[in-house]
Amino acid sequence: MEKEAYRSHTSDQQEQLQITGMTCAACATRIEKGLNRLEGVRSAAVNLTMETAHVDYDGDALSVDDLIRKVEQLGYQAAVKSDKREEEAARKREELSRHKRRLLVSAVLSFPLLWAMVSHFSFTSWIWMPDILMNPWLQLVLATPVQFVIGSTFYIGAYKALRNGSANMDVLVALGTSAAFFYSLYQSILSIGNPHHHAELYYETSAVLITLILLGKLFEVLAKGRSSEAIRQLMSLQAKTALVIREGQEQHIPIEEVMTGDRLIVRPGEKIPVDGKVIEGSSTVDESMLTGESLPVSKQPGGQVIGATLNKNGRLVMEATRVGKDTALAQIIRVVEEAQGSKAPIQRIADVISGIFVPIVVGIAVVVFALWFFWVEQGNVAGALEKAIAVLVIACPCALGLATPTSIMAGSGRAAEAGILFKGGEHLEAAHKITAVMLDKTGTVTKGKPELTDVWAAAMEESRMLRLVGAAERGSEHPLAEAIVAGIRNRGLELPDAAEFEALPGYGVVAVVEGSRVAVGTRRLMEQEGIDIQGALARMELLEAEGKTAMLVAVDGSYVGLLAVADTVKPTSAEAIRKLHEAGLEVYMLTGDNERTARAIAAQVGIEKVIAEVLPASKAEEVKRLQEAGYKVAMVGDGINDAPALATADLGIAIGTGTDVAMEAADVALMQGDLNSIVDALALSRRTMVNIKQNLFWALAYNVIGIPVAAVGLLAPWLAGAAMALSSVSVVLNALRLQRVKLR
Repeated sequence: MEKEAYRSHTSDQQEQLQITGMTCAACATRIEKGLNRLEGVRSAAVNLTMETAHVDYDGDALSVDDLIRKVEQLGYQAAVKSDKREEEAARKREELSRHKRRLLVSAVLSFPLLWAMVSHFSFTSWIWMPDILMNPWLQLVLATPVQFVIGSTFYIGAYKALRNGSANMDVLVALGTSAAFFYSLYQSILSIGNPHHHAELYYETSAVLITLILLGKLFEVLAKGRSSEAIRQLMSLQAKTALVIREGQEQHIPIEEVMTGDRLIVRPGEKIPVDGKVIEGSSTVDESMLTGESLPVSKQPGGQVIGATLNKNGRLVMEATRVGKDTALAQIIRVVEEAQGSKAPIQRIADVISGIFVPIVVGIAVVVFALWFFWVEQGNVAGALEKAIAVLVIACPCALGLATPTSIMAGSGRAAEAGILFKGGEHLEAAHKITAVMLDKTGTVTKGKPELTDVWAAAMEESRMLRLVGAAERGSEHPLAEAIVAGIRNRGLELPDAAEFEALPGYGVVAVVEGSRVAVGTRRLMEQEGIDIQGALARMELLEAEGKTAMLVAVDGSYVGLLAVADTVKPTSAEAIRKLHEAGLEVYMLTGDNERTARAIAAQVGIEKVIAEVLPASKAEEVKRLQEAGYKVAMVGDGINDAPALATADLGIAIGTGTDVAMEAADVALMQGDLNSIVDALALSRRTMVNIKQNLFWALAYNVIGIPVAAVGLLAPWLAGAAMALSSVSVVLNALRLQRVKLR
């Protein structure tokens, strides 16, 4: 399959690295370029928001240690992303606490400097200010820890960036604040022994700038935490411990210690710890948190159970078959994480701009300083410096770097909450371009499971006829027979035992029940039995025109009635297809069934374009035919015989349950069997792309407008710092609006 061709190399390895020390989009771009330059790396994508790097590489040419060394050489820290999520959460909590402490100390030291500055404006002259706050040496004492202790991270980041031949936000901040601090220090020294020298001090500029940048970063960290809410909710579904039987003893162990083959006891009301099969006991299990099915599912010995689902009312003994990373829930979490950490093609715009932005800004700042110093206000170092600092600060590309990844995180997270798993940011973007949707019939439009739909008793009481039919069909293993028996039992009827049972392939069944000879099957069976069915033919043809399989019933040589079985349409299919049409999409139904049955099903749900009698191998050809006609095609199927078509389509959507989320051929997995999820997926894609474009527009507009305003002297450096912090926070908050999108 084309989309997965690169995975065919046996030496292919994938690794998720946790990166620390990134401060802006330029950092992420530099790490990404550095990793991609390594011989043996096939692709590397760095996500600033998630602080991760996803690397595909040749395991024969490189090791994980080589990747980590490269990141560290670039001036950052890297480690293999831990599966121990509690450790990761603890690390992030500690990082947040450290950030808060630095901000608090910086704010306390900067406040007196800000007080002194604010009280100097003519319109704020009424504010009382202690004279000591104007002492240059007190200001130096207050500003120095902020500049060189709290602000040391900017110097370290700037040094590492410059050492590697690039520039980032740290360079801008370090340049701007250092210029203000050292110019103020120079002015302070000039005032020694010279009472007539009026020192022009900008200590507050550097200190307040650093404080505002830290405040903006804190808001970003808090907002990023919210954008990972979907993953946290999924993780919270998992049981924390399991009751295992080892060496004949029952013992509670952490879920991480459960091994394949362990026997586990699950009491009523407890969560199923891992994926497995029932060995003893019977119960019903609520699987709605993973599959979306509202009704509890009956579980008997031999039945499969999914980890994180809820055992309702019976004691089960199960054998663990999939644990740790292999469970359905772990696969779901992995898919969501990879989607949130991947890049949409639209992000390349921001990456290109960020990569060249900082050097350009430094150049602009130098030009602005020169113009003010040599031309506008000749010889005024302080004035020229202030304008240059404002340009450096207002131009930080943080908002630009956050524009795309925060929207991807929020959009894919909201999708996961609705049971829609995008396997990458590129698929989230591709979904909004879809113009045609091809739906597989069985299991997608329909339930994929035959049901007893019609009963017509012509010459016998209906309940007696059903009891006789149910007893006769109970001995057959045919899916239609199973559907008939299940439908009769659902009506509350008890089935007697049958004698002399015989299954006739292609015809039906014959059995003796309560002394009567019962025949259930096709016209050919009735002809073989010599039974007159002329009175049933009209009704039978009517049912078949509706796409149903009709079966005739005879008792003791006489026709007594008929039954119809059909793969029934899902209750929500017609509504979902109507919404797809309203969205301007062409909708096709693709099926291997005969034309008449396919048309009957299509008519029930409002599909006009039907492609019937298509072999599984030919479905991909039908997708290509539509693509050649100019359509962007989404193929929706169950991910088994539809795999070639799913891989060929512009967007492959696998419809199934929680156990099917890792279907390799699909780009999107729907945990629920409801076709409305397709509508939701396409709508979320459109909303996410609009959100990304809003973010990119405002991030770029902010810089395009802000730099000239700062250059002409209309923006004080501290106001530029506040605006820079506000722009980053506003981009993140705009992205987080996607988490509140209402679906259906």
